[in-house]
Amino acid sequence: MRLGLFGGTFNPIHYGHLRAAEEAVEILQLQRLLFIPAARPPHKNTKTVTPFAIRLAMTRLAVAEIPHFDVSDIENQRPEKSYSIETLRLFRRQFGSEVEIFFIVGLDAMLEIDTWKDYQDLFTLSHFFVLDRPGYDPCDLERILRRKVDPQGVYQADARVFQHSSGNCIYFRPTTHLDISSSRIRLLASRGQSLRFLLPEEVRRFILDNKVYG
Repeated sequence: MRLGLFGGTFNPIHYGHLRAAEEAVEILQLQRLLFIPAARPPHKNTKTVTPFAIRLAMTRLAVAEIPHFDVSDIENQRPEKSYSIETLRLFRRQFGSEVEIFFIVGLDAMLEIDTWKDYQDLFTLSHFFVLDRPGYDPCDLERILRRKVDPQGVYQADARVFQHSSGNCIYFRPTTHLDISSSRIRLLASRGQSLRFLLPEEVRRFILDNKVYG
């Protein structure tokens, strides 16, 4: 089985997230992709982040009708901050070597991977799939991988694959750029402006009905 893990704050989840996930499923031939809302994001001020239960509910609404998408609340099952390394360790213990795990991150996050807890151990636990991001230079990826991740790794430019010494791979593929941001959606909602065509209708209705963003 090939399993994708897509973590994020999802505050709220939108079409940019969903389209990237759909393309990752096709490119990597995943049987299943799990969205994992961060319960206590270590890089954000948790006092200003929308409560986990609300973000979890919105994410579930967004993927409810997609057979190969699902949502995990695993990061709310731990009292500490939502470190990706701990999440990956839990999934690896749960599935063993029978499941190929692909951890999905944006290029912006990968370029700051050395700020993550135990970041070098991440690449021994799963493959990675790096999503292109508007405003970020993909040419920086190889430099970061060689300098911060694994100087002994092998980069295959034609295949856009970096093979880690552990045997796991870091894949980079261009994906559809939808210039949608959660922060922009929150701003529009706070001003009472339209959210149509930025996120699934079920999520839009949930935000308005529950006055999630004011």
